[in-house]
Amino acid sequence: MTRWNLSISEETDRTIRMFLARNGGKKGDLSRFVDESVRRRVFDLTVSQLKERNAGLDQREILGLIDDEVSAARAGRS
Repeated sequence: MTRWNLSISEETDRTIRMFLARNGGKKGDLSRFVDESVRRRVFDLTVSQLKERNAGLDQREILGLIDDEVSAARAGRS
């Protein structure tokens, strides 16, 4: 595990702590909440970037690229 020092608004702090308390929050829940939130945000940003990068490609072209990569990955496993 890695420790972070974060600065957030008092309102955000109160909001998340009240939410966790209402839902039976236990020790470590705030860290788990932040970890999950960061992972989800990074995933969403990655998907958005990929969509932007591939916006000019034809759908058949994208599906062909996916098929090629899946085939290559499967061939590498054998």
